[in-house]
Amino acid sequence: MITGNLKASYAADERVFDNPNKRAFFYASLLALAGMAAFANDYVILVACQMGILLIAVTGVNVVTGYTGLISLGHAAFVAVGAYTVTIFHTAFAGTIPDGMMALIAIPLAVAVSTLVGIIVGLPALRVKGLYLAVATLSANFIVIFLIEQEAFARWTGGMVGIDTPVPNLLGWQLDTKREMFVLIAALGVITLLAVQNLFRTRVGRAFIAIRDRDYSAEIMGISLLRYKLTSFAISAALCGLSGALFAYFYARILPEQFELALSLELVAAMIVGGMGRTMGPVFGVLVIVMVPEVIKSIFGVATGGVAGVAQLLAPLQEIAFGLLIVLFLLFEPLGLNHMADRALRALNRWPFAR
Repeated sequence: MITGNLKASYAADERVFDNPNKRAFFYASLLALAGMAAFANDYVILVACQMGILLIAVTGVNVVTGYTGLISLGHAAFVAVGAYTVTIFHTAFAGTIPDGMMALIAIPLAVAVSTLVGIIVGLPALRVKGLYLAVATLSANFIVIFLIEQEAFARWTGGMVGIDTPVPNLLGWQLDTKREMFVLIAALGVITLLAVQNLFRTRVGRAFIAIRDRDYSAEIMGISLLRYKLTSFAISAALCGLSGALFAYFYARILPEQFELALSLELVAAMIVGGMGRTMGPVFGVLVIVMVPEVIKSIFGVATGGVAGVAQLLAPLQEIAFGLLIVLFLLFEPLGLNHMADRALRALNRWPFAR
């Protein structure tokens, strides 16, 4: 039943710009982003930047899990690879490459290195799937973090204490404020969503979906599982690498603990809550996943009056909230918030003519 719903869900998603309400929502979102860049306060910009960075990574997870059906719990590793690649590149080539060109080279390099790592991590998908593949990708996450923390690589990664990150400079435009970073993050986030939307109108995207629905049948039809599973992992890792590059530019310092299992679970939670295999699913999922900690923080702040020590309780509560969200959506709305939004739009379309 869920597989049939996913097929219908994809068909509706493919026609996203054929629906006037969805078109209006898209253009309104662009106007909202422009308005935020111009008028939003610093706190809103900060939260929006965090959402944008997470959105690109969740979109990557959605490609490999939501569209291709390959379960991965290790995508935080690709985000880490992207973040550390950018930082190490800036450190290694500072003074030898013009500042205005550094980011233009570092971001594609981070994407390329993450893609290569994604292909390597995706190799087990050729032989195993389901829980076994999830464990394999989780192991890859542990390995990447382990290597980052080793003293042998501390010269480049900073080891356990982390490393300071560079300030991006795009052809003389130095993005040294959060508002300027928001413009870059928002632009790349929109481009990512449009690229993924169009990817699944192509032969490659349809091959991913065929593998998700029934991989043996897809192979009988002539679809190369080797080629397309590795391609799915490569695209997914590339998007996470892009997210990692923006992560490094946004935060003043990166630490290995920022890319551990908790981040991978957060990415999966956002995908499930928003809706697997849907273009706008990551958008809805990220809105919920980022806003839940902020709401919990605000409630505790009001309830306790800012008493010292309460902050220590927030992290466990956030983990509990994420777990509850995953369980509740899997039980009551496995197609996520995107499907709920579609039903609301269909009801809106019928409403003027309802008797």
